[in-house]
Amino acid sequence: MSLSFSFGQPVYLVGLVAPIALLVWVWTRRGGRVAMPFDDVVGEGRKARGAVLGVSLKVAESLPALLLAVAIIMLAGPQEVGAPKTKRRMTNIQFCIDVSGSMTASFGEGSRYDAAMSSINDFLDYREGDAFALSFFGNAVLHWVPLTTDTSAFRCAPPFMDPKRGALPPWFGGTSIGKALLACRKQLNEREEGDKMIILISDGYSSDLSGGEDMRIAELLRQDGIALYGIHVASGEVPGQVVNISTLSGGEVFEAGDPTALDTVFRRIDEMQVAKIEKVAGEELDDFRPWAWIGLGLLGAFALLGFFLRVTPW
Repeated sequence: MSLSFSFGQPVYLVGLVAPIALLVWVWTRRGGRVAMPFDDVVGEGRKARGAVLGVSLKVAESLPALLLAVAIIMLAGPQEVGAPKTKRRMTNIQFCIDVSGSMTASFGEGSRYDAAMSSINDFLDYREGDAFALSFFGNAVLHWVPLTTDTSAFRCAPPFMDPKRGALPPWFGGTSIGKALLACRKQLNEREEGDKMIILISDGYSSDLSGGEDMRIAELLRQDGIALYGIHVASGEVPGQVVNISTLSGGEVFEAGDPTALDTVFRRIDEMQVAKIEKVAGEELDDFRPWAWIGLGLLGAFALLGFFLRVTPW
């Protein structure tokens, strides 16, 4: 049990002037006794016992002032700093999914789009505690799910943006990776807390990354602390511009030629982006207990001493 010297309402401590004044008065006052005829014939032993009794009486008389001091301290709201805690540092993960026509190509038992969405839903299960967002792109970008720790919207998304259904507007037909990455960067920069990463799933080449645009985007992501993990769900080499952006931003690029490889890629990303643990400063907590025990002790002592120590005129 430790006494706290931090207070929520320190202004009440001004009231300690009153118990301090009472204590000074108790220990410095003189008089109050009636002279008796035998006072002049008291022996040295009687005087010594009288001195001890006098000090004992003053201690007993000091207890009410000390009780008042404890009451004032409790009114001031004594506090203590709780022990530092640890919490999982959140990672903000933005999924950027290509929904161009080529994503309808066969990929395992379904299409490239089907495999991508299925792997994303599996990835959510072992990244509990992170925040996720979902964006679809072709030649335009649609932010389907904003950054959230509630992943239920991800489970419902696949049918609505499936390019096989033919329900997408015509401007989603191309592949503008540069435009999509800049749009996702803007979304992530609105979140101040936690690490940031983009997982890009695409199967094609993007003309809007030519002419040095890939290096410009890579530098922007690096400055913002956003790592890009590119996943190429098609046969053939990954476009060099995507490799450049992933490498320079602190991420990596992967080839996934089938659904099994795609699942492996997501597990690899999870291993590379290990959840970080950070310390959180302890909170200010009320700390009445030690002072309450002191007050109860003083009150009990005052009641007990009242049975055999009391001031008399002689």
